[in-house]
Amino acid sequence: MIPAVRGTRDILPGETERWAFVEGTARRLFEQYGYFEIRTPIIEREELFAKGTGETTDIVQKEMYSFIDKGGERITLRPEATPSLVRAFVEHALEQSMAVPKLYTLGPMFRYERPQKGRYRQFHQLDVEVFGVKDPSVDGEVIDLAWALVRALGIEHVELAINSVGCPECRPAFTRALVEALGRDVEKLCGDCRRRAETNPLRIFDCKVPADQPIIDRLPHTVDYLCDACRVHFDAVRADLDVYGIPYHVSHRLVRGLDYYTRTTFEVLAGHLGAQNAVLGGGRYDGLVRQLGGPDRVGIGFAAGIERLVLALPAELPVAPPVPDAFVAALGDQARREALALLRDLRRAGLNAQFDYEGRTLKSQMKRADRLGAPLVLILGEDELARGQVTVKRMATSTQEPVPRHEAVALVARERAARRAAATR
Repeated sequence: MIPAVRGTRDILPGETERWAFVEGTARRLFEQYGYFEIRTPIIEREELFAKGTGETTDIVQKEMYSFIDKGGERITLRPEATPSLVRAFVEHALEQSMAVPKLYTLGPMFRYERPQKGRYRQFHQLDVEVFGVKDPSVDGEVIDLAWALVRALGIEHVELAINSVGCPECRPAFTRALVEALGRDVEKLCGDCRRRAETNPLRIFDCKVPADQPIIDRLPHTVDYLCDACRVHFDAVRADLDVYGIPYHVSHRLVRGLDYYTRTTFEVLAGHLGAQNAVLGGGRYDGLVRQLGGPDRVGIGFAAGIERLVLALPAELPVAPPVPDAFVAALGDQARREALALLRDLRRAGLNAQFDYEGRTLKSQMKRADRLGAPLVLILGEDELARGQVTVKRMATSTQEPVPRHEAVALVARERAARRAAATR
C-alpha cells in the first residue's frame, strides 16, 4: 500500500458532512453580507508571497512549497489566500466592475510545517477580503461577519481579541521603543526571536516559547504609540463593536504573523482547543495592494482554517450523512427494468433514491435499505408489474401497502415533506 503523504489526510464520509456544514454556513453568511465568491489558482509566482506575506516571516523563510517549473519560473503552492486575491483584484481591475469589491474564497493551502492536531501541510481555508474602503466601519463589519460565522456554527466558549498595530507613520517609534526595551534581554530569547529582533522586532510577539514569555510580557504595547489617526480609527472600531454587541478584549500581544498588517488586527479564540486555540484571524492591510503593483487601495479581511472550525464544532452537532428518501427493491429481470425507470423518476423529482445493482435476494436488499436508513422501500416484482403497482414498505413500522405505480413518486415526496416538517417542530 502507498500511504498518503505525511502532513496530508483524507476527509472521509462521516466527516465530510461536518465540512459541508461549515462551508454551507459560511457561503450563506458571506452572501448575506454582500460578498462574492472568487476562485484563484493553487499555484502562483513565488515573488507574490515573498513581497506580500513578507520575506522575514516564517511562512516565506521556512514553510513555502516552492519549485522551479519546466520553463525555469519559480512557482509556489499558495500558503495563504490574501496575496492571491490582491493579485486578482489588481489584474482584473475588479474595482471597476464591482460597486464594492467584497470577495470570499474557499480552498486548499500548503505550508511545510510540523503536522499536529488540526494543522496539516495541506490545509483548507475560507477567506474574506474587502478592498477600497478606508472607513473604520468596514473593520466592524468584517469582525461582525467573523463573529457571526463562529456563532452560526455553534462554536462555544469563544472570545474576540483585537489590537491596533499602527501604520508606517507611528510604527517606527514603537519599533525603536521595543528594541530599546529588549536591551540585553534579547540574548536570552530563542534563536527565532533573536533573528526577529534584527529583521522585524514586531514578530517577537508571535513567539510561543515558554521561557521567552516573561520577557515579552514586559515589552511596550503598540496602542501606546499610535498616531492620532490610528488612535481615532481604533476607537471607532471599538465603538462599532459595542453597537454590534460583540464582547472583546484588547490583546497587546496580538500582532498577527504577517508583515502586511496595519491598524486593526483581530482573532477569535476557542478556549477548548488548547494551545492552538485561534479559529480565525485577520486585520487591515492598507499598503499591500500598492506593494504588489496595484493602485493605492486599502484592504481588510480574515481567514479561518476549515480544519480548525470543524474541530471546534460541538460534538453533538446534528450533522449526519445523507439518508435516502426511498430504496427501490426489484425481483427478477423484468421488474429490474421497471425499477430502474422508477429510480430515474424519483431522482428527477429531486428525491434521494438508492438501488441494489447486484440482483440479490429481497431479504438482502431489505438489509441494505435498513443499513442505509431508508424510511421507505418500494418493492417491484412480477405481481406488482401485473397490477401496475408498487408495494411500499415503511421500515419504522414494518407495514406495507400497494400503491399505483404512477403515484409512487408523489407518495415518497409527501413522506419526505412530512418528515422535514416534523423535524423542525
